[in-house]
Amino acid sequence: MLKLAFLLIGPDAFRARWYALAGAGAFLLAIAAALMAGLSPTLTIATYLALGLAFLGSGLLMAVVAVASSGPRRWLALARPMMAILAGLLILGTAFETGWLLSTAFAIAFILDGAFRILMTLLTRFTGWVTSIACGIAELILAVMMLAGWPFSGAWNVAFCIGLFIGLSGWLLIRLGLLLRGLEDEAAILLLPVFSGRGWYDHAPVLIGEAPPRGPDDPPIVVRIWMPAGPERTRAGRPVIDRYLGAQDDEGVFSGGHASLELAPDLYISHWPASDFDLNGRGLMTVFSSRADNDMAGSFQRSYEEEAADWRPADLRIEVHRFNPRRLKAFWAGYKQDATYNITNRNCSVVVAAGLDAALEGVLAGRHPWLRLLGLMIDPDLWVAAMIRTRASSMTWTPGLVLDYVRILVRIVERRDVSWGRRFRGFLGRVDGEITDRGAPAA
Repeated sequence: MLKLAFLLIGPDAFRARWYALAGAGAFLLAIAAALMAGLSPTLTIATYLALGLAFLGSGLLMAVVAVASSGPRRWLALARPMMAILAGLLILGTAFETGWLLSTAFAIAFILDGAFRILMTLLTRFTGWVTSIACGIAELILAVMMLAGWPFSGAWNVAFCIGLFIGLSGWLLIRLGLLLRGLEDEAAILLLPVFSGRGWYDHAPVLIGEAPPRGPDDPPIVVRIWMPAGPERTRAGRPVIDRYLGAQDDEGVFSGGHASLELAPDLYISHWPASDFDLNGRGLMTVFSSRADNDMAGSFQRSYEEEAADWRPADLRIEVHRFNPRRLKAFWAGYKQDATYNITNRNCSVVVAAGLDAALEGVLAGRHPWLRLLGLMIDPDLWVAAMIRTRASSMTWTPGLVLDYVRILVRIVERRDVSWGRRFRGFLGRVDGEITDRGAPAA
């Protein structure tokens, strides 16, 4: 969440006060160390109380919003606030008891996240995959230790997990502060090492001078999505897989969908493999590997009209009105120098997501960046966007993930009039149409 918040606010607001970020990070690290070492029972209880009340309060607010909502899915919207309330009660109880229930919940979360991380990393084999697998294995080992209650007690396990979360946030703040200190004025924040794990932002722009203000009649960014499971084109029964990974039509032909980005009149981003390739008979380890030996020749489509005529019209369309066109054009000028295509590391969705990030850098900059940062950190839409980015970095960007991501970003950067409660409603239900976005998708 921190990385996305800093991206949207931009580095200019924090570069001169990098030491404040580093100082805040050091403070969080000190709290984390004290929690893990059990140096101060008073601090431990205070931390548990603060987190427990935060979960409990947010859960109660979510429940009120869910009850106030209408429709047949109200019961589903109530499930998540009940989980938040339960987590809050468990954390509050841990302040005075051993907290074995919360320790077990943490262990289950580590098992699920670690297993997913290992599986997707083995499939994609992106740069740094060994480190990612090591982190997944560490999560599984920690989960086993927590379930076994050895060599530490359940109370220490809970303190360790909470301290780990706080400590990682503190470390990120320290690193961001130090990196921002040395970032040139013209360079994009996306060029910092914390964003460059998969190489998706290697073409982040370096710009001289300020961008001219955009006028109300300037064209918007248009993101178009071809879903893997288009209307009446696929077999039913696998909604999640069909939406986010790929689908087969009635003839058994596999499709992963497609994504493109347009800024009229002369910028169109659409990356395809230069020739069709057959996935049948190829193992998953081969198909989804992002290593260089899985690279292939790619091509860039010239316009949406040509693409729609050659294939089919897009299923969905989303407009983004608040962005920096110079940053987007500079990113595309660098990316299009190399047409190499890779199904999980350099595909149509990767370039659309990366280009969108480049275009949105600094769009929420203002006179009070610290207040804006605080506001973003408690914005449920930012939580959703951060979750989507995390899943993409563990796997890859797909048209389904891009669709969710751009919808959420539009609400964050443009729809500041949407209330916090309605954002929570979108975070919980993720129901299309609950909130009417500017540039609502149209088939």
